[in-house]
Amino acid sequence: MLRIEGLSVSYGAVEALKDVSLEVPPGRVTAVIGANGAGKSTLMRTLAGLEKPKSGRVLFNDEDITGGKPEDIVRKGIALVPEGRSTIPDLTVEENLKLGGMWRTHAQRGTSLTRVYSLFPVLGERRHLGADTLSGGERQQLAIGRALMTGPQALLLDEPSLGLAPLIVTQILELVSQMAKDSGLAVLLVEQNAATALRVAKTGIVLNLGQIVKSGPAHDIAQDEELRHAYLGY
Repeated sequence: MLRIEGLSVSYGAVEALKDVSLEVPPGRVTAVIGANGAGKSTLMRTLAGLEKPKSGRVLFNDEDITGGKPEDIVRKGIALVPEGRSTIPDLTVEENLKLGGMWRTHAQRGTSLTRVYSLFPVLGERRHLGADTLSGGERQQLAIGRALMTGPQALLLDEPSLGLAPLIVTQILELVSQMAKDSGLAVLLVEQNAATALRVAKTGIVLNLGQIVKSGPAHDIAQDEELRHAYLGY
């Protein structure tokens, strides 16, 4: 279980997150939605150890990991897929994947690699090709696959729909949702495309100007017309 308690993050005088509390249970997708500037990416970067909170706590499996180093957080079982996919174009698909698990044992890397190729067959087919030969949707699969190579218990997905066709986004997110159910993975999905995110999530959290304005079952939030017009833009 990933739990955030009263998290606040500031950039100078600007408070990007204000007293944010939420839980990300295993085996399901929890979606954080909101407009640009809501604080979604700041939340993800803080959970991954890339930003330091001003106050509050981050607990993972009841251990306080607040302000931990990114490499330590990864080793504890939390993996971030950052906005923009950030694969290395000069390396092959398989070399990109192996980078994700470079600190694990040979056997662990082999098991994870087999699993990734099972989840994303196109990566297996193109394992020896350069990452720069992949389409946008395939690069997103590669980015997720590289995060899975760390053997995570919690997966942080930051804006995976950026630049992708709606059908590709739906396919990827539905696969992630099924993967969470099958393996008990806790998934925190940050997404500006609220309608798509709420279709695959169990719980929805609406963030606005760094504060949670609504949380509850994803289906209920998707059906809340007033909420949609005020914060979600659809």
